Amino acid sequence: MPESAPSQEHTRVLYPLWNSPFLKACRRERAEVTPIWLMRQAGRYMAEYRAIRSKVSFLELCKRPDLAAEVTVTAADVLGVDAAILFADILLILEPMGFDLEFAKGEGPIIHNPVREAGHVDRVRPLQDPFPLNFVYEAVRSIRAALKPATPLIGFAGAPFTLACYAIEGGGSRHYETAKAFMYRDTGAWNALMTRFVDSTALYLNAQIAAGAQVVQIFDSWVGTLGPEDYRRFVQPHMARLFAELDPAVPAIQFGTDTGSLLELQRDAGGSVIGLDWRVDLARSWKRLGSQVAVQGNLDPVVLFADLPEIERQARRILEQAGGRPGHIFNLGHGILPQTPVDHVRALVDMVHNLSQSTH
Repeated sequence: MPESAPSQEHTRVLYPLWNSPFLKACRRERAEVTPIWLMRQAGRYMAEYRAIRSKVSFLELCKRPDLAAEVTVTAADVLGVDAAILFADILLILEPMGFDLEFAKGEGPIIHNPVREAGHVDRVRPLQDPFPLNFVYEAVRSIRAALKPATPLIGFAGAPFTLACYAIEGGGSRHYETAKAFMYRDTGAWNALMTRFVDSTALYLNAQIAAGAQVVQIFDSWVGTLGPEDYRRFVQPHMARLFAELDPAVPAIQFGTDTGSLLELQRDAGGSVIGLDWRVDLARSWKRLGSQVAVQGNLDPVVLFADLPEIERQARRILEQAGGRPGHIFNLGHGILPQTPVDHVRALVDMVHNLSQSTH
């Protein structure tokens, strides 16, 4: 990807990715339509995905580049979205760092050797090179080769705070009391653990970029459990260092859930785009963030269970909040839910494209 915009005359022919609505929005440039992609767009709501998952485990699907590429590209093609996102999982990075990871049926991820005290941090091995996750980069290369030339590919990773929560809790949690108590009790051990995750995640994401990802998204799924002061003290310096380590030529999206009280702090930590969940008003949030970042979001995923007129009403509301300003990427406020009607997802994509043409 060139570092500066090519001339308009040759852009579309020579640089279809550069000229894509999604990458234009990441750069806060005006696009012909509001671009849309959807978190978890390759998932159980889609028959093609279920057919593959009936034959392999979730972890095998993640580790088979051919299958990961198939579900990624199929989702993008079926839905007609403006970007594809790599099929993987944020916890894959934990295995080469020394964690015993299992995806238990019906229980979600389980880490059998969690970090529970300061001395355990020493056994966490930072990635020295990206090779142990080579199956991810092979998938990226295969996806990039199979996607339409003008469809960007998003790589991704979990944010250090969210990875640390999983590593300490040993899985998901409601209140993250074990992880937060560790953070409060021993700041030195916490910072040492976060440093390992920052170093490893930067290496991992840059390797995805080198393999062919045009954008990266950092999922901070659990950071909304923190208040502003704790975020500023325990998370923001590490996030700032992570963004500083990433390839500056590639846009980075920062997404967290329930982060309405943290938006300005997230913006200051870094990234080209701030993802918004459905709990916040897009117009007010963008005003708080200012014009130096793009925004992504923020339809409630449950709206997709409504009838089509209601879906259109809700989509129109979000587009009106964005006001046609350059730099809006339409997305859900979280991932597509497993029972979502696929026809409603396709209809949403068409609605966003059709409704936004008049404002661009």
